[in-house]
Amino acid sequence: MAMVGSLSSRSANLTVVEHIASISSERLSIERYDGIRHLPQFNPDLETDSPPEEVMKLRSAIADADGVLICTPEYVFGVPGALKNALDWTVSTTEFREKPVALIVASLSGEKAFESLLLTLRTLEAEISDDCTLLISHIKAKISPDGKINHEQTLTDLNAVVDSFARSISE
Repeated sequence: MAMVGSLSSRSANLTVVEHIASISSERLSIERYDGIRHLPQFNPDLETDSPPEEVMKLRSAIADADGVLICTPEYVFGVPGALKNALDWTVSTTEFREKPVALIVASLSGEKAFESLLLTLRTLEAEISDDCTLLISHIKAKISPDGKINHEQTLTDLNAVVDSFARSISE
């Protein structure tokens, strides 16, 4: 399962996820969860035996996945609100507990969102190792006008993350 933190249809992070799906089809089946945009704002009052339908879909998608790939930009030195909201809906549950997770932050800088997401995911007890994480700074400069990643080191780094993520899922 892949979650893209940007809601933009032209997101560089969507480009990264599409690239990963294309290079990993032999090892991983990447299905993108697109429901982030439909989740209600997190509200503890809605944390009942029957939370909103979109929340149940999110939780089921995470629970049913062998692993979760999160690829996101950084907005104003933080995690995009839609992604943070989605993660907030899992705090009182165990969907992320011991779930293999790969984290890629692709942005202009990305350091603050990267640090914040690592802390959040570890708090949720996700299984996230250093070799399943990647910070790609200046992502827009690493994508060609035709929408392909054209930076050799980034391509090498993405391959390494995919290899590590596939291993963590199979263990």
